[in-house]
Amino acid sequence: MTADQIRSLQPELAALLKSFRPYMNRASNFGHLLAYVLGLLADLKRKSIEPIALAAGTAVRTLQEFLSVLDWDHEAANDHLQRLVMDRHGCERAIGVFDASGHVKQGRMTPGVQRQWCGERGKTDNCVAGQHLLYTDNHPTNPFNCALASDLFLPKEWSEDRKRCRKAGIPDDVVHRPKWRMAIDQLKRALGNGVRFWFVTFDEDYGKVPAFWFELDALGQPAIGEVPKNFHVFAKRPACRSAQRAHGSKPVDNLCRFSPLFREQTWQQIPVKETTRGPAVWEVKAARVHLTDGSTPSRPTGRQYWLIVARNPETGEIKYFISNAAASVSLEDMLTAAFARWHIEMWFERAKQEAGLGAFEVRTYRSLLRHWLCSRLAMYFLAAQTQRLRGEKSGDHVRAGGGSDQHPGIDDLEAKLALAG
Repeated sequence: MTADQIRSLQPELAALLKSFRPYMNRASNFGHLLAYVLGLLADLKRKSIEPIALAAGTAVRTLQEFLSVLDWDHEAANDHLQRLVMDRHGCERAIGVFDASGHVKQGRMTPGVQRQWCGERGKTDNCVAGQHLLYTDNHPTNPFNCALASDLFLPKEWSEDRKRCRKAGIPDDVVHRPKWRMAIDQLKRALGNGVRFWFVTFDEDYGKVPAFWFELDALGQPAIGEVPKNFHVFAKRPACRSAQRAHGSKPVDNLCRFSPLFREQTWQQIPVKETTRGPAVWEVKAARVHLTDGSTPSRPTGRQYWLIVARNPETGEIKYFISNAAASVSLEDMLTAAFARWHIEMWFERAKQEAGLGAFEVRTYRSLLRHWLCSRLAMYFLAAQTQRLRGEKSGDHVRAGGGSDQHPGIDDLEAKLALAG
């Protein structure tokens, strides 16, 4: 944001951050929070601790300590953010999205850093991976999107080297967990804070794990997610228990091509999302199937799930989805939820560009989580104000949607700190 834009929205930002004052423990910590969030919003070339501190007229070490050692409850603050989102932006068709993001980092001192898959680069690279739970109301013209939770994915190599973990401030009870398990724990905490989702959705890294689906079932959470083409299901429960191949489960691509369940269907054309060129329409077939129950040899689950194959007639792209929704739920509703993930892809891109999500230069676990929280607070503020301004078309805020050649520096941020005091 530019200096004029920040200045025009100063009262709203101050009001938002004051609601987090009870979790700061000291007034000085609240001032540091305000300085850090303002720095993340400012038009700075780099949004790490040093340039933010210099722009705010604050000692670099002070902001380092704010993230690393000062006494304030970032977990309670995150719970407050979740309740705030539900109170102000909750809706009947809210969608939760599980996603993991990689942030490229050099060296080996940043918590959790190692060579692993990095979505930011689209390849294996030296990076830090975060597991995130995001929220969207999926509005076609004025969407509200934000991140409700961010946790560090701790690779096995780190988890098995507790000495290295302690140097990075990683508690002994923080160990390696698969991302799907982290996602379930994030969902449980959000549900405990009153967050409610119409559906949750995710990519095939989560959808390919049957145990993940069973955990969602236990929580009573409707979901739809992608699965890889070699994900195995049963078209129907076999008449007898047998290890013979004919009675076994089949990969979904095989089933969708050869099973009468799909072969005898005609393709349905279903609009899945709005684009600048109009609705995006995919061709779809769907049937009820059984998942494998995880036993050896695998057996079918007692309940049925939706298996959906969708193809893009323009590009030929094919996607496979599983959903635990009831048989009465429409294909349109399930696919609307599944394709809501594009909002979150845009959120990550903007969070890295506008709020420094990946700009952390920290060496402790607590610092990393607190940086992510502050970045998500900045993005929440931007999302809430964007939604409000688009809805009201307010003329009271200077150039809320335009650009500027002004760059806030020390004087700008010091003045804003004084205004919010």
